[in-house]
Amino acid sequence: MSEANLTADLRRETGKGPAGRFRREGRLPATVYGLGADAQSVTVSARELQHILTGGAGSNTLITLRVDGNEQLALAREIQRDPVRGSLLHVDFVRVRADQTVTADVPLHLTGDAEGVGMGGVLEQALFTLPIEALPRDIPVAIEADVTALNIGDQFRVAELVLPAGVVTQVEGEELVAQVVAPRVAEEEVPEGVEEGAEGAEAAAEGDGEAAAPAGEGESGE
Repeated sequence: MSEANLTADLRRETGKGPAGRFRREGRLPATVYGLGADAQSVTVSARELQHILTGGAGSNTLITLRVDGNEQLALAREIQRDPVRGSLLHVDFVRVRADQTVTADVPLHLTGDAEGVGMGGVLEQALFTLPIEALPRDIPVAIEADVTALNIGDQFRVAELVLPAGVVTQVEGEELVAQVVAPRVAEEEVPEGVEEGAEGAEAAAEGDGEAAAPAGEGESGE
């Protein structure tokens, strides 16, 4: 589990105007809530939070948030970004306790070279994140699925995942994670013109035969 420290300043001004000013100053408007305590409006360093969120654990990084001289554990949630520039606009920090489980979505990484791919098959990943429940410090950066043994037609399901100690998921064991499928071969189509030409030639041949009959009859009559 990745951990980080972040200092938050109490924010007494709210609204679009102050929020825009904070962002121009490099401060990100945020809200801290959870565990039955009052919500707090704060600002944090946009650069420092961006650094945390681009780390290996991303939004699952356990943050020790220092607010008004007090420290509290938190996870970044409801992260809002500018749809064009991708810059941070607002974030919610959810207070957590080290001894209470939380939910999180963890990336699923496929490892190994599937045997079926070497035989011409195609590896398809169906599940990219796994919802899990664990203590904050037990949340893994990622969960790996070793697909080395998969041949063409084989499937890897959630029940086969090896979860770290203390980590559970409510996803059904039959849920598909990945599979190796046979390569798709396009059916070769016969050009319509060729078939029509062949039919036309056959019809013409039949027509020639029918046309030749009267001539033959005339000759035999002579």
